[in-house]
Amino acid sequence: MKKLLSVVCLALVVTPLFTIAQTQRVVADKIIAQVGDRIILKSDIDNAIIDTKRQDPEAALPANANCLFLQGQLIQKTLVLQAEKDSLLLEEDELEALLDNKIRFFISQYGSQDMLEQIAGRTVYQIKEDLRQPFKERTLAEKMQNKILDGVKISPNEVKEFFNKIPKDSLRYYESDVEVSQIILLPKANKDLEDFVAAQLLDMKRQVESGAKKFDQLARLYTDDPGSKETGGQYSINRVDKAWDPTFVSAAFKLKEGQISPVIKSKFGLHIIQMVSRAGDDAVVRHILKIPPVTDVEIKEGVAKLDSIRTRIISNEFSFATAVNKYSDDENSKFTAGFFTGRDGSTFVTIDELDKDAVVALKNLSVGDISKPQSYTDERGRKAVRILFLKTRTEPHIENLRDDYNKLAQRALEAKKQVVLEKWFKEHIPNYYIMVDPEFNTCSSIDEWLHAASTTNR
Repeated sequence: MKKLLSVVCLALVVTPLFTIAQTQRVVADKIIAQVGDRIILKSDIDNAIIDTKRQDPEAALPANANCLFLQGQLIQKTLVLQAEKDSLLLEEDELEALLDNKIRFFISQYGSQDMLEQIAGRTVYQIKEDLRQPFKERTLAEKMQNKILDGVKISPNEVKEFFNKIPKDSLRYYESDVEVSQIILLPKANKDLEDFVAAQLLDMKRQVESGAKKFDQLARLYTDDPGSKETGGQYSINRVDKAWDPTFVSAAFKLKEGQISPVIKSKFGLHIIQMVSRAGDDAVVRHILKIPPVTDVEIKEGVAKLDSIRTRIISNEFSFATAVNKYSDDENSKFTAGFFTGRDGSTFVTIDELDKDAVVALKNLSVGDISKPQSYTDERGRKAVRILFLKTRTEPHIENLRDDYNKLAQRALEAKKQVVLEKWFKEHIPNYYIMVDPEFNTCSSIDEWLHAASTTNR
C-alpha cells in the first residue's frame, strides 16, 4: 500500500469525474472487483484511463496504470461503505450544488448549454443524472477520509525525527526563496477619457441593434477582456455565484434574450452586455469590455501617493501590513496580506514565480527594505503603481531544519497521514466482502484487498 495518500487523491479526484467530450467510450461491463455490495466494472478502469490520457495527452501513464486505477476504485468503495456505516450524511442540497457547479463548468468549456448538449448527445438533466452517483460516492469518500485524518497533527520533535531519517544524499536543494508583499494602486482614468470610451461602446451597441454588425464580431475585435476575446465575449454566469462582479451580474439579469445593456461600470472597466440565453439563475451572456486608458498624469499622482505612504511606513507611523489593508487596490490583498503566493499556496516564492518588473525592483533591496514606487502593467493589462516590501530572502541551500522547517513539517505530516491511512485500511478491509478478478492477482498495490479476497474465498 505504498503512496496510499496519493492514490486516495487519485480516487477522490480523477476517477469519478465525468469527461463530457469523448469520441469513444469503452462499454465492457465485466465485473472485476467488489467491495461489499459495490461492484467495479472493467469499463470503470478503462474509461478512467482514457479520460486521464485525454485530459493530459503529454503525461506518461505508469506501466501498472490498471492496478493503480483499480486501487483507487477499491479505496473509494471502502471509504463510501464505511461512511454509510458511520452514518456520515450528504445533504441533497450539497450534492445539487456540486452538480450545478460541474454543469456550469461544462457549459463554460463548450460555450453554451446547446453546444454542451449537442456534443454530449444528452440533455443537461441527463448529464446531471449521469454525474449524480459518482459525485455522491466521491463526496462521501472525502468525508470519510477527513474523518479518519481529523486530528492528525505533527509536533516539532516528529519533524526533527522525520528530517534525521532522510539520507544526507537525498536532502533537497532549494534555490533562493523570497517573501514579498506589495501595495498596489490602480490609477483611475480621467472623466473625459471615460466618457469617450463610453461613447465608443454606445456606438457598438447601436451597430448591433441596427443589424450592421454582430455582437460577437465586435467583441473579437475590440474587447479588452483576454479571457473572452476568442469566444466573442461569451461567458456562462450564475446569479448567485460570488466570483462574478455583482454590478455585472445585476445588469445582465435585467436583460431579456437578445437585449443589450446600456454602458455599465464594474471594477474591471466599462461594459456592454448582451443576454444570449437564460434558464433560471443560469445565463449565457456576451460582453465587450473597454478599459479607459490611464495617462501619465494619473500615474504620477499614484507614484506620489505611494511615495508618501512609503515615507510614513519607514518613519514607523504604521506597518506595511496596515498600509496594505488601508490603501491597496489589489482585491486579493485581504486574503494574502499583500504577499505573492507560490504554486503551493505558500508565501515563499522563487524568483521565477515573480513578474519581471518585481524581479527588477527587488534586485537591489535588502531584507526589510521597501522599494520606491514602480509603475507597471498587471496581468489584466491595467496600468498600476506599487511598492514592494522584501520580508525574507533565503540563499540557495541544501535542505535544513532552520530554513525549511515549514516545508519539512508539511512532508512529515503527509507521511504521518499515510501511516494512519494504511493502518485504517488494514483494520477495516477485512470487515467487508472482497472479490478481485484473478486478472489482477499480480497487482502488488492492492495486496490488502487480494489477501481479504483470498480469505473470503476460503
